[in-house]
Amino acid sequence: MITHKSEMVEWLDTNVGREYKNFIGGSWKESVSGETYPVYNPAIKEQVLGYFPNSEETDVNEAVEAASKAFTSWSKVSAPERSMILIRFADLLEENAEELAFMLSAEQGKALAESRGEVKRAATETRFAAGEALRIEGKTLPGERSNVMSSTVRYPIGVIAAIAPWNFPVVTPVRKIAPALAYGCTVVFKPASDTPWTSVKLMELFAEAGVPDGVVNLVIGGGSKVGNPLVNHPLVKGISFTGSTGMGTSINETAAKRLVRTQLELGGKNPAVVLDYDNVTEVAKQITGAAFTCSGQRCTAISRIIVTKEKAEELTLAIIEEMKKIKVGPSWEPGVTMGPLVSEEHLNTVREYVQIGIQEGARLRYGGEVLDSGEYAEGHYMVPALFDGVETSMRISQEEIFGPVLSVLAVESEEEAFAAANNSAYGLAASIFTNNLSSAYRFAEQIQSGMVHVNHGTASAAHMPFGGVKNSGHGAFSIGSSNSEFYTEQKVLYFQY
Repeated sequence: MITHKSEMVEWLDTNVGREYKNFIGGSWKESVSGETYPVYNPAIKEQVLGYFPNSEETDVNEAVEAASKAFTSWSKVSAPERSMILIRFADLLEENAEELAFMLSAEQGKALAESRGEVKRAATETRFAAGEALRIEGKTLPGERSNVMSSTVRYPIGVIAAIAPWNFPVVTPVRKIAPALAYGCTVVFKPASDTPWTSVKLMELFAEAGVPDGVVNLVIGGGSKVGNPLVNHPLVKGISFTGSTGMGTSINETAAKRLVRTQLELGGKNPAVVLDYDNVTEVAKQITGAAFTCSGQRCTAISRIIVTKEKAEELTLAIIEEMKKIKVGPSWEPGVTMGPLVSEEHLNTVREYVQIGIQEGARLRYGGEVLDSGEYAEGHYMVPALFDGVETSMRISQEEIFGPVLSVLAVESEEEAFAAANNSAYGLAASIFTNNLSSAYRFAEQIQSGMVHVNHGTASAAHMPFGGVKNSGHGAFSIGSSNSEFYTEQKVLYFQY
């Protein structure tokens, strides 16, 4: 495995600056617009990683039509064959893991260790999806009459529009495309405009794995010229979207008019309730890891600590000690555990929230500074921030910051803690740290959240359903067996004999 800083930098020096195309019907095609746009390295903001197509509606139409045509044959490919293609794709992800990690870290900014982990997770989820191809189940039920057999079967719904965000540019696309293929659907994929580079490599690997032409298509470009016509296309039968709650709501309104199903993974404002513990350092490690992985730029990041007042200062100091161990820097630098934010615009947004917290009367206990001297001047870096004295009514307690900002709210009781945890428009993931089994069960029962974690952070598993409630999600949960509710439709059969 390549681990030295110079080797990733050298790899970038010989691989950046190329021009890329869309992948439609099994071929690489220029956008009909003839225009491209540059994607920059967030750690070296002057470095152009590549030039990508500024696609438009005509490109989308061609891709959807290719996917629709391919669906006719792909939906009839046997489940074992679809499964084997996906297994081969998983193998190729692992074989190309280092190159994918370099590309991922370069376009998104996360530390190399995180990028390698993301590629590994994508391979694991793909293998689970490959198994799901063999587990598409129906039911045989007793008939009302003795000569009538009653049963149900599931079948693929058709062309899927897969729209991914910029924070996990490998695992999120795979999380949408792999199960679609497992269930017999075809895909038109739109990556985030900020992170399309790894998507190009993914298309190459799908083709190498044996995915037939037109089954997976890639169209790169902005939301208005690519996303909107993709969501509105009459041949698209399902929309899997991960991103902001505002955009997800808009997509759902559009889809509802056509009675098209949606799978929406949206924002989060995830609480960690801390009632009691034996080891404050271990709790602090769990929370810090969950809060600042991916520079806090993930929907499942812990952003609110709700702790009893007698434990608040001890826990706050323990978290500060863990935060001091975070090494901020470019992804390739040895020992770096937190990379730059994805863009200057996003860095400015997070910095504004730090100022909002101070203005609201919260106390900035650690961090929050923008790093802009020396090598830091080349990228979009900041020191992760910790506030205490935070009230539930404050904006930093209510709004999704999507960055490395953590808030501590002190409460009097378990009841108050649970109420504070639910005092949010979001409901994606939630953690509780306690030695009391009854408290853990009460929390699991009362918390308004799609996923609940007891005595650990908000990491999810590759075979478990993933999703949220309230403003955090809509439609079938992804990853696990619940995917069948989105990618397949049910048909009821009656046979008289």
